[in-house]
Amino acid sequence: MTAAKLFIKCLENEGVQYVFGVPGEENLHLLEALRTAKVTFIPTRNEQAAGFMAATIGRLTGKSGVALSTLGPGATNFITAAAYANLGGMPALFITGQKPVKQNKQGAFQMVNTVSVMQPVTKFTHQIIDSATIPALVRQAFRTAEEERPGAVHLELPEDIAAETVQIEPLPVNPIRRPIAEGKAIKNAVAAIAEAKHPLLLIGAGANRKLTAKMLREFIDATGIPFLCTQLGKGVVDERHEKYIGTAALSAGDHVHCAVSAADLIINVGHDVVEKPPFLMTVDGAKVIHINFSPATIDPVYFPQIEVIGDIANSIWQIKEKLQPQPQWDFTRFERARNKLQEHITRDVAIDTFPLAPQRIVHDVRKALPDDGILCLDNGMYKLWFARAFTTYSPNTLLLDNALATMGAGLPSAIAAALLNPEKKVLAACGDGGFMMNAQEMETAVRLKLNLVILILNDNGFGMIQWKQHGMQLPDFGLSFSNPDFPVLATSFGATGLKVESAEALQVAITNAFAAGGVHLIEVPIDYSHNQKVLTDELYSMTC
Repeated sequence: MTAAKLFIKCLENEGVQYVFGVPGEENLHLLEALRTAKVTFIPTRNEQAAGFMAATIGRLTGKSGVALSTLGPGATNFITAAAYANLGGMPALFITGQKPVKQNKQGAFQMVNTVSVMQPVTKFTHQIIDSATIPALVRQAFRTAEEERPGAVHLELPEDIAAETVQIEPLPVNPIRRPIAEGKAIKNAVAAIAEAKHPLLLIGAGANRKLTAKMLREFIDATGIPFLCTQLGKGVVDERHEKYIGTAALSAGDHVHCAVSAADLIINVGHDVVEKPPFLMTVDGAKVIHINFSPATIDPVYFPQIEVIGDIANSIWQIKEKLQPQPQWDFTRFERARNKLQEHITRDVAIDTFPLAPQRIVHDVRKALPDDGILCLDNGMYKLWFARAFTTYSPNTLLLDNALATMGAGLPSAIAAALLNPEKKVLAACGDGGFMMNAQEMETAVRLKLNLVILILNDNGFGMIQWKQHGMQLPDFGLSFSNPDFPVLATSFGATGLKVESAEALQVAITNAFAAGGVHLIEVPIDYSHNQKVLTDELYSMTC
């Protein structure tokens, strides 16, 4: 068989279901191998979108998603998506083509040193120059992408190597057991928690992987210790739990930060340095226990005194088994912060002004989305409103990016989620700016006959940057634009388009779209004047 066929057999061996991408001349051997493979090839309209889809497959399954591009401009379009996967802890394999390496007759045409370009945004990158190494390199790439901390990997397959004839088979995939924490570390953590007066549990990005949810829920139920989460930790434990305080959506100054400041011990589970820290350590401040797959990265504001390194779920189980609730534990200030936050979040959910207030949008989306529905956010001001106020019930049902925080990922991410979960309701919430960065993938969604609802939150500008601009007392400049007629645009792609004309129409429109099936775009005019009033003026005047 050809080396390209061997490469695709290696993907099948790894359990790959889909390859997303935009192929080119240098991928034609791979494309031919995909034609008869068990793997489904899904052409996208942009390589960046293909990469976002592959990363989302990795995020939702824990197994590497796969994206394909040609050389040169196709490969460079992968950079943002690779960084998105790598910073977000999403396993994904990016495959690029290349001119022949043994006898190139085209000089430097379209030539980019893709391996060097990919180096800063991947865990592993390699050019294949010997077809005999394909099984080992593919196995190594998948293993590297999926082991903690997960991320992006890259393989470049030149067209002459792809055309070679080989007589070898893929390597077997052997599962690896993660190491568990050392006994003394567990003992030290148990002692510190038992001695504390105000222990607090913080759930971060690393806890949103590897099936930690069940054990964290058991730990909270057994100990009664309250918890909060980072944006990437949302949904690990059902946020309807009575011990849930809130989400650290803002950098500082919110009610959850009052709870953090009241803690004398923070149990920091799954801390990831890519997220804005919900607290900054000081030498005379709260003690911190770092529970993660890998040791802490020490810096001036994060230097945990106790580290429990190993499989997170196992570490939490060991601590739970050895820990009893203590009579001196006092959670009064945590509960006060939770109540204040809930009052603030729920105060304006029924506001019926038009354009719609962000609070109303978040509330109505939650009401219209089933418990197991999946909400995929692009990046914009609305992400802070959703992270702060959208009650998330289970892991990976709110897909947001608080790592690279790139615009343009919302629609591709939702396409991948709908493809994997055809039985679930999937909704993408995008700003008008972020949506237009990958609007062409509407065609992909329609072609795949997906059931998908897309909200376009339209303020005719870059709303988050304007909020920052106003916060710096700067005049409006450079952040406004005009938009197409979004419902007409949706119709041109073969989808259904609608613009809501009142606050009351939004929830009805979402419910009807889910019931009808197919791809629906709903344009929602949004009023971001609430940013300054609610998230700046009110919270900045608050005292813990």
